[in-house]
Amino acid sequence: MNILLIRLIVFACIFGGAIVGMLLSPRLPKEHLSSDSKDVIKMGMGLVGTMTAILLGLLVASAKNFYDSQTTELTQLSANVILLDRVLAHYGPETKEPRDILKGAVGRVLETMWSRGDEQNLQKATAAAPGGAEILYDKIQALAPQNDIQHSLQNQALSIAIDLGKMRWLMLEQATNSVSIPLLVALVFWLAVLFGSFGLFAPPNPTVVATLAVCAISVSAAIFLILEMYTPFGGWLAISDAPLRSALEHLGK
Repeated sequence: MNILLIRLIVFACIFGGAIVGMLLSPRLPKEHLSSDSKDVIKMGMGLVGTMTAILLGLLVASAKNFYDSQTTELTQLSANVILLDRVLAHYGPETKEPRDILKGAVGRVLETMWSRGDEQNLQKATAAAPGGAEILYDKIQALAPQNDIQHSLQNQALSIAIDLGKMRWLMLEQATNSVSIPLLVALVFWLAVLFGSFGLFAPPNPTVVATLAVCAISVSAAIFLILEMYTPFGGWLAISDAPLRSALEHLGK
């Protein structure tokens, strides 16, 4: 999905509505633009404006919640990676191989999710990870505890490994979420109608046209931010990889 292209299309629809209104205004019969007609149009556009504001607010809130949840889950995932490594380290030198597998898996996830600049990075990283995750779990399961302490540490490591798997698949499923296309289309249509009403009664001078253009750019920028927040691992608002890189630095020590 080319977000910049969508933003340009949205801007063209909204600003185009204002221009259409300006072009239509001198061609309408005078009674269509009488004071009584203006009052009715203003009331109707007030209703459309209210619905537009509510829908835009809902879309922004939904996108922000999605973005924040991905950030929180990445931080939790990074903390669990460090915790798993420390539990294995306390188990003893027998865990060198699973710890190396864990470190390699984190490195591959970092390279795939942030280095390629693709909005489907998370899907690619997760799709490539199951084999390594299962090997890691099998290696921990294959450990032979020699005492109660090692047995307890093995159980803790297995529990953390399962939590990591759950979090990884949760992030994968959430990555398939996107902004509702019907809601987005309805929002753009209402904005085009609203701006069309602005142009209908606006004098066609450069100041008015420039003002409407700036307003259209502002609204399309809001929609651009909504789409960006639904692609948290790519684009201009990409989530920072600092938590996972910090975790990688602690692994194996």
